[in-house]
Amino acid sequence: MTTKSFALPILLAVSAAALVSIAAPRAEAPRPTVAAAPAGPVVVSGHSQQEDVALTVYNGGLALVRDVRALTLPAGELHLRFEDIAATVNPATVHLRSLTQPGRLPVLEQNYEYDLLDPQKLLQKYVGRELTLVRTTMENGTAKTTEVKATLLALNNGPVWRIGTDIVTGIAADHYRFPDLPDTLYSRPTLVWTLDNGGAPAHRVEAAYLANNIAWNADYVLTIDQQGRASDLDGWVTLKNNTGTSFTGAKLQLVAGDLHKVEPDAARQNFAARAAMAVDAQEAITQQTFSEYHLYTLGRRTTIANAETKQLALLHGTGVPVARRYVVDGQQWIYRNRQQPGTPLRDSVKVFYDFRNDAASGLGMPMPAGTVRIYQTDPNGQVQYVGEDHIDHTPKDERLSLQIGTAFDVVAERRQTDFQERGAATYELAYEVTLRNRKETPIMVEVNEPLGGTWTILSSSHRWTKTDAFAARFSVPVAAGAEATVRYRVRVTW
Repeated sequence: MTTKSFALPILLAVSAAALVSIAAPRAEAPRPTVAAAPAGPVVVSGHSQQEDVALTVYNGGLALVRDVRALTLPAGELHLRFEDIAATVNPATVHLRSLTQPGRLPVLEQNYEYDLLDPQKLLQKYVGRELTLVRTTMENGTAKTTEVKATLLALNNGPVWRIGTDIVTGIAADHYRFPDLPDTLYSRPTLVWTLDNGGAPAHRVEAAYLANNIAWNADYVLTIDQQGRASDLDGWVTLKNNTGTSFTGAKLQLVAGDLHKVEPDAARQNFAARAAMAVDAQEAITQQTFSEYHLYTLGRRTTIANAETKQLALLHGTGVPVARRYVVDGQQWIYRNRQQPGTPLRDSVKVFYDFRNDAASGLGMPMPAGTVRIYQTDPNGQVQYVGEDHIDHTPKDERLSLQIGTAFDVVAERRQTDFQERGAATYELAYEVTLRNRKETPIMVEVNEPLGGTWTILSSSHRWTKTDAFAARFSVPVAAGAEATVRYRVRVTW
């Protein structure tokens, strides 16, 4: 068995092939670099002093954190180390105030310490200081631990050590042993304030700041009966916390709306949102209008752990009336089939479910943007997933239209049947759209036709409605197992 030794006598005698040894004159070793201790007493605050915490979470991964703690502070100038904060804090948005003695605890200086402890940074902080190199070797089947005192001179592309009177590189160690932890390294992100306490020792302080990487979104489940006429709607809030800290027993509020932020300088965010205070505690989420947003408040406290996804009930509606729509949308570029001239072009038939967010429908709460997943009862009484769609922020009394997919048993084909030039930049065009319903029930199909230029429909087989300056809509009933054809002629001037 090959054995290795790390004993100091052998180490100092090894050849240059094993390590680089540079003779150095005997001189006084460099003095260790130690961070200067802050002037004045230091008070450390963590979760144990926390009396209250409140979160207001906005769309887009931003939250306002309000952290209230009970502290005992000495008189005069002191340093407050505020630990257990979000690692994603925006330091330019931090604000500290005394709730019990406003004006008696001014902030002289504020720092955000994010130089966090890790092995490489710890070695960097020990440049110029002495530590112990430890290595375990095997000798005759027995593990042997060898320790060597060494001063770290540099850490550029590898450590450079002073051992005795020699300068040494290339030493491998199993681990390092450090005599103490530098004051300039922190085990977790910390806010540090220099304060001047001109009041009594007991203070109840509030630290407020904006933090990133905490987000929420709304998810909805719409369950429709077999006939497609009534439904139940459940809304959920999905909250994801990746701030690096947990919020225990927090008051939770959610703000729905498009928040304007100055980019990239998020430091210009203000604390207008501090006016969003909790309402009386209830079990459900309640909604209030706030500025140009909607504020949703959870009526009880909740704990949001770091790296956790939490869901909270938002709303519930029973017996919500729904209506199914079949829609065919023509396209500006559709004139004729270039692949097989004379044959019609297929259009997809989109399927929508519509309902109103109003009190008459059993709803009426402003609905934050989110994904609606639609389920429907099949002929066997089982609930099946049929599609999903995204909704924007929707006020009360507005209609929602959800596309679930395309119809399997409804076919739409279109042809351009005529094209005539009638004068300078004036043309007549004729179209037909054939709808075939292979379902066992009759349906109504909306046919939306794009029309360019200055247009006039000269004749049509069905009644039509001008829906905007460049579109017309035909509502076409199609019996079960039958077909219907929309024919129209239009004059267009460009």
